[in-house]
Amino acid sequence: MPEIIHLHDLSHSALDPYVRLTEAQLRSRQNPEKGVLIAESLRVIEHALDAGCQPLSMLMEEKHITGQAADIIARCGNIPVFTGSSALLESLTGYQLHRGILCAMRRPDAVNPETILQNARRVAVIEGVVDPTNVGAIIRSAAALNMDAILLDPTCCDPLHRRAVRVSMGTVFQIPWARIGERPATMAGEGIALLRKYGFKTAAMALNENAVSIDDPALAAEQKLAVVLGTEGNGLPAETIQACDYCVMIPMSHGVDSLNVAAASAVAFWQLGKR
Repeated sequence: MPEIIHLHDLSHSALDPYVRLTEAQLRSRQNPEKGVLIAESLRVIEHALDAGCQPLSMLMEEKHITGQAADIIARCGNIPVFTGSSALLESLTGYQLHRGILCAMRRPDAVNPETILQNARRVAVIEGVVDPTNVGAIIRSAAALNMDAILLDPTCCDPLHRRAVRVSMGTVFQIPWARIGERPATMAGEGIALLRKYGFKTAAMALNENAVSIDDPALAAEQKLAVVLGTEGNGLPAETIQACDYCVMIPMSHGVDSLNVAAASAVAFWQLGKR
């Protein structure tokens, strides 16, 4: 049975993951096995539990305990469930929890990229995207539009960042993902080499005079294809573009030069994820 804890102030140390720890502290890079993530909303928590994440505690308004969160609480076993007045919880989180249910969970173990490449045919590769909203949106599109896995370079935002998890609608727990390398500038070397080892051709999404259109038949004909996306401002580094097999662009109209990286990813995955 869960332990229901009624809050009267914000001093309880078990509330630290929700309000007092930074994202870096939650990741706990020195002790990854102690890392924590925050899942928000019933759907996201369900996806995290389905993926095997271990719940540590929950935070919600009291009405949800016997209401919409009852089944999730039952799945989580004997963990603390913190609750309190609407005013107190709003001061704790910075926003109303009338539709929100939060769960602190143990971070899952990191996945070896070679493990997820063995049986994949379409892969999304993200380099240098630091905004958690964009990372979350890219992950959601990848999961929805036929990508088999996601690879990220070391400079990308953490996919388990609280906002990235929320924007992804929990799909970060549904599609396999992994980091490539432990230092910046590894994608053009280590990353592309790893993809080639597993038979992938690589398509850099970039504005380039040598770029082919995204609907080029040669792209669709590739048995294994990795779609490489870069930052919204500067795009992919020149060395990454040069290392890829294709440079690919989405045709624009009305004088627009490019799309937001999250929007571009959805277009790319829709077109290039077709089997």
